[in-house]
Amino acid sequence: MHKVVNRSLALRLAVAAMMMGAAAQLAAKPLVVCSEASPEGFDVVQYTTAVTFDAASETLFNRLVEFKPGTTDIQPSLAERWEVSADGLTYTFHLRQGVKFHTTGYFTPSRDFNADDVLWSLRRQLDPAHPWHDKTSIGFPYFESMAFKQLLKSVDKTDDHTVVITLTRPEAPFLRDMAMAFTSIYSAEYGDQLLKAGKTAELNSKPIGTGPFIFQRYNKDAQVRFKPNPDYFRGKPPADALIFAIATDSNVRLQKLRANECQVALYPKPDDVPSIIKDPNLKVAQTEALVTGYIAMNTQHPYLSDVRVRKAINMAFDRQTHVDQLFGKGNALVAVNPYPPTMMGYNTTNRNLPRDLDQARALLRQAGVPEGTVITLFTRNGGGPTNPNPRLSAEMLQADLAQIGLKLDIRVMEWAEMLRRAKKGEADLVSSGWAGDNGDPDNFLTPLLSCEAAKNGENYARWCNSKFQQLITRAREVIDNDERATLYSEALKVYDDDQPWISMAHPKVFTAMRDNVEGYVISPLTTNNFATTKVK
Repeated sequence: MHKVVNRSLALRLAVAAMMMGAAAQLAAKPLVVCSEASPEGFDVVQYTTAVTFDAASETLFNRLVEFKPGTTDIQPSLAERWEVSADGLTYTFHLRQGVKFHTTGYFTPSRDFNADDVLWSLRRQLDPAHPWHDKTSIGFPYFESMAFKQLLKSVDKTDDHTVVITLTRPEAPFLRDMAMAFTSIYSAEYGDQLLKAGKTAELNSKPIGTGPFIFQRYNKDAQVRFKPNPDYFRGKPPADALIFAIATDSNVRLQKLRANECQVALYPKPDDVPSIIKDPNLKVAQTEALVTGYIAMNTQHPYLSDVRVRKAINMAFDRQTHVDQLFGKGNALVAVNPYPPTMMGYNTTNRNLPRDLDQARALLRQAGVPEGTVITLFTRNGGGPTNPNPRLSAEMLQADLAQIGLKLDIRVMEWAEMLRRAKKGEADLVSSGWAGDNGDPDNFLTPLLSCEAAKNGENYARWCNSKFQQLITRAREVIDNDERATLYSEALKVYDDDQPWISMAHPKVFTAMRDNVEGYVISPLTTNNFATTKVK
C-alpha cells in the first residue's frame, strides 16, 4: 500500500515538474517588434534619429540619469544620486556600483562600470585631444547642436565612483539633457581594446554597453537581434530575445502584426487605429507625444533666402486639409510653432499665414521668382509618427505650389540617405519631424534652429538668426520657469516673423500590439524601451 502511494506521488511530482518547466519556457518568448526603418549604426552619439535611439540607446546603453517610463521626469540610473552646487555650475554624481558591461564573443570585461567610463564617454565628445575624438566621420551632432562643447568646462572624477561635471554657465535643462541618448555611457576598456587593435570602426557595428539587451547581429534593412542581459542591474528582461523586424511600409507592419509575425508594430497609420482596436487579438497604446512634423526651407538657397518667398510657400500650403488627410480628423493638431502647445513658452499669439493664393503669387513676383521655378523636396520612403504617408504629403504640397507657379521636384529616398544629404544642404525643402528627447523647449529649438545646428547641418533650414539665438541661449541659463517661458515666447515670435519652416502638425503617437503583450509603456518622448515587455 505504501509503495503504491509513493509511486503515485512520485508520478504526480514528475508531471508537475514537467508542467512547471513547460510553463517557464512558455513564459519567456521572443519579442518581435516591427520597426519603421534601419538604424544608422550603434555608436549612438553619432546620430540624432529616434529609430537609431530605439535600436541602440534604449537597448544597449544606460546614462547617468534616465526618464521614468512614460514621463519626462528624471530618475537615477548609472548614478544613484547627485548634488548640484548653489550657483548651478557643479554637478556631483555618485555612481552605482556592481554594474556589469556586456560579455560577448568580441569582448569580455575585466571590471565593473566605474568613473573612467563616464570620463571616456563625455571627454571623447568634448576634448579634441581625446584619442577617440576624431574617430567618427560625422562628428557628434547632438553634442554639438546642444552646445555642450561650450557648456561643459570639465568632466573629472574624485574617486572610482564619483564624477564631477563643471559647467561654464547655469543650464536649466542640464539634468534632462543628461538623460538623452548622446550622453550614453560606453566601456572605456572596450574603447582601449579597439584602439590598440586598430578596429575603431567596430564601435559602430559591435557595440558594448550596460543596457538591458546584448547585441547579437544586424542585417541592414531586415533585422536587428538582441538577447537579454542576464546581469542587467534592473533585472533580466522577461523576453528571451528582442528582434527588430524592419518594415518601412506601415501596411506591411500591420499585416505582420495581424499574422503574429511580430507582437509590436510601431507607428501604425492613424486611420488604421479604429480597425486595430476592433480586432480582439490586438490593442493600441497612444499618447499626446512631444512631436512636430515640419518642412524645413533652406534659407541659404536662391530665392528661399528671401522671406517673401518663404511666406508665399506658407500661404499656398493648405494645412488643415493636409493634416486631415495624413492623420485623420482628431489625431493631430495643425502646427503653428516648432513645438506643441503643452510645452513652456508656447506663443499663443502666433498664427499661421492665411491661405491666400493671390497674395502668394504677388510675393513671388516682388521677389523676382520666375513662373515655373523648380524647387526640390527631399522626403523619406516610409511612414513614421510625424508623417505617416510621405509620398501623399509631398504630392499634396506639389499640388498646392503648382497653384502659385512653383514646380516641386519630389525626391523620395531611404531614411539614412535622406538625412545624410539633407545635412549637406542639398535640398531646397526637407520633409522631416522631431520628437522631443527631454520634455524641454530647448530640445526643439537648439538642435533644430540654432546657429550651431546650422553649421553642422542638423538645422536643415540653415537658418541662423542672431536675435533668436540670443533669446534661446539666455533661456537655457535662466532657472526661473516664468522668465524662461517669456524668453521662449519672444524667440517663437522671431521664428514666426522669419518663416524658416512650414510648420505642419503635432500628431498623436500610436503603438499597436498583440493582446498578449504586457509591460510596454508608451513614452511622450516617442522612445521605445522593451526592457520590461513580454509576450504571455
